[in-house]
Amino acid sequence: MTTLLEEIKAYKETFKKKAPEDKQRLMAQATKELEDSGVATGLKEGDQMPSFTLPDAAGKEISSDMLLSEGPVIVTFYRGGWCPYCNLELKACQEQLSAIKDSGARLVAISPETPEASLSTKEKNNLQFTVLSDEGNQVADQFNLVFNMPDYLIELYKDSGLDVAGHNGNDDWELPKPATFVVDSSGKIVFADINSDYTYRTPPEKVIEVVKHTK
Repeated sequence: MTTLLEEIKAYKETFKKKAPEDKQRLMAQATKELEDSGVATGLKEGDQMPSFTLPDAAGKEISSDMLLSEGPVIVTFYRGGWCPYCNLELKACQEQLSAIKDSGARLVAISPETPEASLSTKEKNNLQFTVLSDEGNQVADQFNLVFNMPDYLIELYKDSGLDVAGHNGNDDWELPKPATFVVDSSGKIVFADINSDYTYRTPPEKVIEVVKHTK
């Protein structure tokens, strides 16, 4: 079975072969500008996870207190079901779900997509874990992950047929940085991995190892 990092590497190589050079240049430029801006650096290890309540893909309200009552929680923020790197990450998490459960943790994935779009993402990837809809990025903002897409990147996405605003049910074109947190049963963040490069994702195997040493 190929790993998440191997899947990402293969996708990036295909993208480099097929995508126009201007598109690749602008996307790389946006990533560098985001990194240099110093915004949305995310919560850190030792911080307390913000309390929240969000609807899952079926519209059921899920609270952070409910999640923590069952033990440690893995919280992963993804951009949306339209993002190929997000789908690779979600599928990898699904493949490792038994190991995640055996470690004693609960996995929850959060995106700014509407519940309807989240349901589509969940069904497309056959996800058996909780997928939450954070419309307006309110919870992602509490985790200090939200940034505004630059105008030139918005136009590039539109030209590529990606209606991010439509997936999110608004017109703000804000996204969270992809990020993964491990939270212990007291609500303290014991692991945080945030990256300005949207092609980077935390391998689920790494997170499982962290959970094994978390109560």
